[in-house]
Amino acid sequence: MSTDTAPSPETTPAGPTAPAASGSAAAPGPEAPRRPRMAGRAPARPAPAAAVHGVSAATVALLGLVGLGALLHEPVLIPPLAASAALVHCAPALPLAQPRSVVVGHLLGAAAGYAAGAAASGSAWAAALAAGVTLALTTLARTPHSPACATSVVIVLQAPAPGRFVPLLLGSTILLVLTAFAASRVRRAAPRYPAYWW
Repeated sequence: MSTDTAPSPETTPAGPTAPAASGSAAAPGPEAPRRPRMAGRAPARPAPAAAVHGVSAATVALLGLVGLGALLHEPVLIPPLAASAALVHCAPALPLAQPRSVVVGHLLGAAAGYAAGAAASGSAWAAALAAGVTLALTTLARTPHSPACATSVVIVLQAPAPGRFVPLLLGSTILLVLTAFAASRVRRAAPRYPAYWW
């Protein structure tokens, strides 16, 4: 680790022993720090009950969106909403998962997508630009939500009718937030969602 190598030159007085200490540490050093660094930086594996709870809640929420779409005869479930469900149910404390970010982020993504689509409908270049604009907007609005960038891309490439798509998108994001709120109250040990509403 860097903490193993950096302090030794500072704390060891300069002299014939300092190069020997750093030289001896340099030989085994490359092997030893890499394994803990690779294993230690990944998030801890969740407890089985927590993992089952989060995955089950996200799956139920997504099935709910599919059911809603079947009732309305509209495709409600889009890939960005699956990513949002994963965030709110499996990483509920992250800023990206909070209601403000989920709902407003997707709406900003929709706005950027329709604006870029109006300029160059169906263009992959416009889709990439819309994703970048969405990232900028969500950053400025303090509503970080990476799936919103994908929403803007979907809009540019598929050009859904805004009068139908935007209300469905808004309703879907609210549904995801409410299911995460409810799911966090079902299991006593689950972290409470949201960390903040706005």
